[in-house]
Amino acid sequence: MIGSLKGKIALKTEKFLILETGGVGYKVKVSGDTMSKLNKTSDQTMLWIHTHVREDALDLYGFLENVELEFFEMLIGVSGIGPKGALTILGVASIETLKKAISTGDISYLTKISGIGKKTAEKIVIELRDKITNGINEKEGISLQGELDVMEALKSLGYSQNEVREVLKKISPNTDTNTKVREALKMLGNK
Repeated sequence: MIGSLKGKIALKTEKFLILETGGVGYKVKVSGDTMSKLNKTSDQTMLWIHTHVREDALDLYGFLENVELEFFEMLIGVSGIGPKGALTILGVASIETLKKAISTGDISYLTKISGIGKKTAEKIVIELRDKITNGINEKEGISLQGELDVMEALKSLGYSQNEVREVLKKISPNTDTNTKVREALKMLGNK
């Protein structure tokens, strides 16, 4: 099994990249968030790898941080969540936000992710809540509700869910709802 790869990016597309290591080019699927972070890196890139073996394919999934890899592997351990779904989930919010949603049982937050229905969101909460609840309390559940309020406010102003999620990743989760809305509007206005 491949655990990590370090090399030069030979090709980048929207969904995968080719990482050249020792004369061999490895096709590695990454999230959009990871792909955008790779734009800022140097010639040598190091990715943590999950090797997914199926009957008809051998796929590599890459992550900049080991924490992302560990969370990805927890997600694909949930029945009904495959590697593509797990990448989608990781691409829409920070790991901390996702952990808060799961630990507080906030199914409404998870169902806002494209491709995640109510039953799948409930499975994620049921199967992962005990694994990630260390140190997360009800106060953080309130801040998650604030993030949902910000998301709804910006969507009502005509911004897409994807635009809003990208901006919310850049705003400190410790700020109040009004401040988050103001900061998000500034960022969205600069695009």
